[in-house]
Amino acid sequence: MATPSQSLVLFVGYARNNSYFCSALFGGNIIPNLNVFFMKVLKFGGTSVGSVESIQSLKHIVENEAQHGDVVVVVSALGGITDQLLATSLLAQQHRDEWKASFDAMVARHHKMIDCIIDNADARQQLAQQLDTLFEQLRSIYFGVYLVHDLSEKTTNTIVSYGERLSSLIVATLIKGAQWFDSRTFIKTERANHKNLLDNELTNQLVKQTFARQPHIALVPGFISTDRDTGEITNLGRGGSDYTAAIIAAALDAEVLEIWTDVNGFMTADPRVIKGAYTIAELSYIEAMELCNFGAKVVYPPTIYPVCVKNIPIKVKNTFNPTNPGTTIKAEIANDHKPIKGISSINGTALITVTGLSMVGVIGVNRRIFTALANRGISVFMVAQASSENSTSIGVRDEDAEKAAQVLNETFAAEIEDGAMFPMHIKRGLATVAIVGANMKDLPGSAGKLFGTLGRSGISVIACAQGASETNISFVVKSESLRKALNVIHDSFFLSEYKVLNLFICGVGTVGGKLIEQIRRQHETLKARNQLQLNVVGIASSKRAIFNREGLDLAHYQEALQTAQLSTPEILRRTITEMNMFNSVFVDCTASRDIAALYQQFLDHNISIIAANKIAASGPFNAYAALKKTALQRGVKFRYETNVGAGLPIISTINDLRNSGDQILRIEAVLSGTLNFIFNEISAEVPFSEAVRRAQAMGYSEPDPRIDLSGIDVVRKLVILAREAGYAVEQADVDKQLFIPQRYFEGTLDEFWQLLPQLDAEFETRRRQLEREGKRWRFVATMDGQKTSVALKAVPRGHPFYQLAGSNNIVLLTTARYKEYPMLIQGYGAGASVTAAGVFANIMSIANI
Repeated sequence: MATPSQSLVLFVGYARNNSYFCSALFGGNIIPNLNVFFMKVLKFGGTSVGSVESIQSLKHIVENEAQHGDVVVVVSALGGITDQLLATSLLAQQHRDEWKASFDAMVARHHKMIDCIIDNADARQQLAQQLDTLFEQLRSIYFGVYLVHDLSEKTTNTIVSYGERLSSLIVATLIKGAQWFDSRTFIKTERANHKNLLDNELTNQLVKQTFARQPHIALVPGFISTDRDTGEITNLGRGGSDYTAAIIAAALDAEVLEIWTDVNGFMTADPRVIKGAYTIAELSYIEAMELCNFGAKVVYPPTIYPVCVKNIPIKVKNTFNPTNPGTTIKAEIANDHKPIKGISSINGTALITVTGLSMVGVIGVNRRIFTALANRGISVFMVAQASSENSTSIGVRDEDAEKAAQVLNETFAAEIEDGAMFPMHIKRGLATVAIVGANMKDLPGSAGKLFGTLGRSGISVIACAQGASETNISFVVKSESLRKALNVIHDSFFLSEYKVLNLFICGVGTVGGKLIEQIRRQHETLKARNQLQLNVVGIASSKRAIFNREGLDLAHYQEALQTAQLSTPEILRRTITEMNMFNSVFVDCTASRDIAALYQQFLDHNISIIAANKIAASGPFNAYAALKKTALQRGVKFRYETNVGAGLPIISTINDLRNSGDQILRIEAVLSGTLNFIFNEISAEVPFSEAVRRAQAMGYSEPDPRIDLSGIDVVRKLVILAREAGYAVEQADVDKQLFIPQRYFEGTLDEFWQLLPQLDAEFETRRRQLEREGKRWRFVATMDGQKTSVALKAVPRGHPFYQLAGSNNIVLLTTARYKEYPMLIQGYGAGASVTAAGVFANIMSIANI
């Protein structure tokens, strides 16, 4: 004992390897690096004791931790054994002899485990005898159930207790120096509301007494307990081993509670649904509790409260990856800026609505609802009530729905009979989602962002609830929308490392092929620079299609298409809508009328459209207007910039002018890069027919150049521009002054090529005349108010169109603001690479919203 002059003073210490090394002043002498030991509680779940590999890892972890302080180790039953114990008991109850084989399989598994992990022969033999004694007891219980065909709760509790008793004896023998403790002697429960509930005061007292002289390594079976009054075996519920560990940690004021499992910790979302989900480094107790209550099965929810009261941190770590830092749960999180921490969900949800006019203003209705359900052991995880108080909706699991409705119908039987209330209504096929984060209360608009994001993705919210603490916003959706909802929220709230855009590309010809190659080359750059992942999840040719939710290999898609499933527009529509992917975009690089006919259904399913195909935007005005209206109402995009001018920003410029209040008065444009190329190529040495062949060879024209020569393409483009300018124009309204007789467009393509040279002489005569006059041919599209026309015109030197080179396009916009000096847009207007780049730009415009 130190005298007053020899008092011990500890200076500032620092943590190292879970111990605290401090300097001390004792009797005037400095004692450096004084090692102060602390106690930890380590809990290992079923997967951590489920195999030879995992149980050896457990041994290494425990022995490493024991170097730095005392440890209490709590273990679950071997992975899957609790389920097998229950299944075997049901076989016995049903008087089925298969229970014997199931029982023998459990015996064999445990013996095989000790044969593999216990090296010392004497220890192995002694352990085998202990296990056989327990198995003989268990066999007798099963045989009794088999004989009397009865399986009471008391018997079931006794049967499942053997899982933890067996596993804990194995681990206690494996770890040198470990001392086994029977948790049935100090974890006590009491019976209330048809459940076995922990007797906190008695248990806390008994834990302290049991571990008053704590060994260096204590080994405890989790989950099991006994009734305080009868001494009968009970348990703390499935997942109760976590709870056992928390009770011990709180009673002994442990330094930390470590939950060792088969995952690295809490994830931002279910990684089976969201590929980009990642481990959350730190959570507050409240955040962890909210995530656990809404389906995150990392920690058994009751575990958190005992250690939270004592401010003992919880670490969730991976037995199979012990070097990973895992997740730490504690009271306060430093430098915590993210609005939400994670997303949790419960599939298989049912909503029960209690409704009736008699509920308005009546005190005690909700009390009766929840008291009745609680008395029957039915858990309610979400409540939504109308402000008018005439209805209350409660969320329960599907398996509890019928029982809950029956209980409530009985509770309000008098009111239902009088017509003051309606019978309970059950809505099934639902899922409940919760976004959790303590910082939401400091970020205005979190709820608005959530519901806006869901709405733009076409996800209807059936019910919602938010507590005053603003830590949790919960909502109910249809089960088929769950995957999409989780992904779009994860993406929207920046929990994902990358924003993801899921692309379906239809058409792999010149434009589609170039687009896919551009995406492939830019893929990694966009991830690094823009945190954007363009995920091509579908590619379709004219006959075949390939799909993959995780993304297709763009380097080898052509080979995959050769052996892919046959596809039709209907198969394409059905597959894409049934995939129901978030942030999805259909990219049409075809000229197909059948594909364009799918746009309305895609927009109805909140799939954005990017079209190089001109048919939809230039088709019947009512259909065009319906597509625009649907896109606006659903918050998705219908983009078709490349319909006019390939990569030139013509449509977007017109939209910007109109949106700013300007009025488009007149449009004059050379809109066919193909025709402009042809008329620029014609010379004394290059006749008209040869110029057409060159346009096709260089990829400027359609495979069938008659589409370009007929002026149909220019008519469509003019109609699109007129509509964007605010005029309801149809293709039939355009005055067409064409330059090739109709007979050249009849018959086959081969016949067309044979006839075409007959026009060369006439074109050469007219070309020479223009040359003498100082003019050049341009195929001009004109919109003057409601009037529209296309014609081959001779433009004089000095006209803006005169010097238009190669396949360029040019557009003159005369507006209320740009009246004296029209706005001019000029540049490449044809070519697969330029058009593909324009489509790519449309994709990026959606990604950046």
